[in-house]
Amino acid sequence: MTQWRFPAEWEPQDAILLAWPHAGTDWAERLAEVEQTYVALIAAITRFQKVLLCVADDAVAHRARQLLAAAHVDVFKLHVIQIPYNDTWLRDSGPITLLDALGTARFLDFRFTGWGGKYEAADDDALIAGLAERGVLRADAVQRIDFALEGGAIETDGRGSLLSTWRCLVERHGESAREMVTTTLSRALHQDRVLWLEHGYLEGDDTDAHIDTLARFAPNNAIVYQACDDAADSHHGELAAMASELAALRTRSGEAYRLHPLPWPKPILDGGRRLAASYANFLIINGAVLMPAYGDAADAAAAAVLSQAFPDHEIVSVPCRALIWQNGSLHCVTMQIPKGAVFDV
Repeated sequence: MTQWRFPAEWEPQDAILLAWPHAGTDWAERLAEVEQTYVALIAAITRFQKVLLCVADDAVAHRARQLLAAAHVDVFKLHVIQIPYNDTWLRDSGPITLLDALGTARFLDFRFTGWGGKYEAADDDALIAGLAERGVLRADAVQRIDFALEGGAIETDGRGSLLSTWRCLVERHGESAREMVTTTLSRALHQDRVLWLEHGYLEGDDTDAHIDTLARFAPNNAIVYQACDDAADSHHGELAAMASELAALRTRSGEAYRLHPLPWPKPILDGGRRLAASYANFLIINGAVLMPAYGDAADAAAAAVLSQAFPDHEIVSVPCRALIWQNGSLHCVTMQIPKGAVFDV
């Protein structure tokens, strides 16, 4: 019987999957601004590995290539795929990849509901099947799972421990007992431990507290998490309670995790609306950690924390104020594809 494993994000990768924003997405109002974030992001990724870039049509493809060429992005590390999508949050609509002992991939295609029916998501829910039809993913390796789950809702250490927030999963499966949800996640993702957090949220986050905005596994039994040291801030109580929960968690050998608290950026407002700025929404790639930067004095301190948690990785800051306007950040728009999982495109 094949033994499947859900690899940690810091394990070797083939590529990062993204989708270019365009006028038919929610980015339309500030498209030029967010395009520059995508240019910076793709330029950073292609220093280290390939990018699989989804585009909606020929015009979008031309626009993306034009901007990337102007930024001197290595086009030999860029593979463009024309495919429909509602929006660009591929962490939640892209494939969750398992590997076996030989490195053979299985692409899990969970049901994507637009974060519990908040937004239209039919094209996004069909994205993985579309990638298989276009030969990017092996069609016989795709497994459709009739269970609503977003990639941003889960974290793994690559050794069978899953971290998630109950606040998010209960919103998707309010009719299900926690035991049933735990069992479903354990079986589908081949995990033998599910660690639930009861606390933690960010104002402006419409994902119902995705874990990738709050707490992330790091190598050697470590967890990096978003802290809040401002007692007057509305987040202070919840994030302090989350920090206590994380301190109480134990590794499978019974030890406490090494905790790396990230600094708290000053509030970023858009017309009075608080935006969900989190340094925990970083992306790990081959040899680097891409960190969301917000033009805040805390950016440098956040980079220093990530350098401690990932001493073998270069820390690269990517400007992300444009992304949080639509309630997510750097990790939310990307999905890593583990090494050996895709065809040589």
